[in-house]
Amino acid sequence: MLFRQLFDRDTWTYTYLIADTKTKEAILVDSVLEQVDRDLKLLKELDLSLRYCLETHIHADHITGTGKLREMTGCKGIVPENAHAACADRYIKDGEILQMGEIEIKAIETHGHTDSHVAYLVNNTRVLTGDALFIRGCGRTDFQSGDAGTLYDRVTQKLFTLPDETLVYPAHDYKGQTVSTIGEEKQFNPRFVGKNRESFITFMDNLDLPDPKKIMEAVPANERCGKVASAVN
Repeated sequence: MLFRQLFDRDTWTYTYLIADTKTKEAILVDSVLEQVDRDLKLLKELDLSLRYCLETHIHADHITGTGKLREMTGCKGIVPENAHAACADRYIKDGEILQMGEIEIKAIETHGHTDSHVAYLVNNTRVLTGDALFIRGCGRTDFQSGDAGTLYDRVTQKLFTLPDETLVYPAHDYKGQTVSTIGEEKQFNPRFVGKNRESFITFMDNLDLPDPKKIMEAVPANERCGKVASAVN
């Protein structure tokens, strides 16, 4: 298996390239519109055929590259079940498995940051946690029908029950960290260590964070698989 972590500096977003080295088929997870050329160049250099573009959720901080990548490669766009994205080729639900050669990707429903969010468990060794779980943090829950109690339940009951050695790859990091493990996050993540469900909800409800800079543009564009308003008119 080929696994690459790619970074967009403007939005602190990690995109993940996963490919089967035998079939040469590839998947991109959480692509960024402004980085499509970078991703296409890498696919060409590595002689890979893009089969799927996956989203962990409908993003509020960047516009997905799925629409453009689909136009240029013929790949299929996949979003979580119940996501507001009628343009998607496919919806993925909790427990569903994508098989691509020797690569198995299992969807784990992890609502809470938004009301339609999944993490992706890759070959039972690494989990792409989206905005549900960060390295020593977690995604906010104050918009897009987020719910702090639900996020606490999903992280503690679904992600923290994975083997401790499972590698954690989030959708964002704002401190230059690239990877963690489930065991580390259970032991050191300040959002969860020493907190019960009630205290976690209280903490999350009082973060008082500003809205993401691109939220007014990104959410409607991502509901159209990356088509911005000017491209629709």
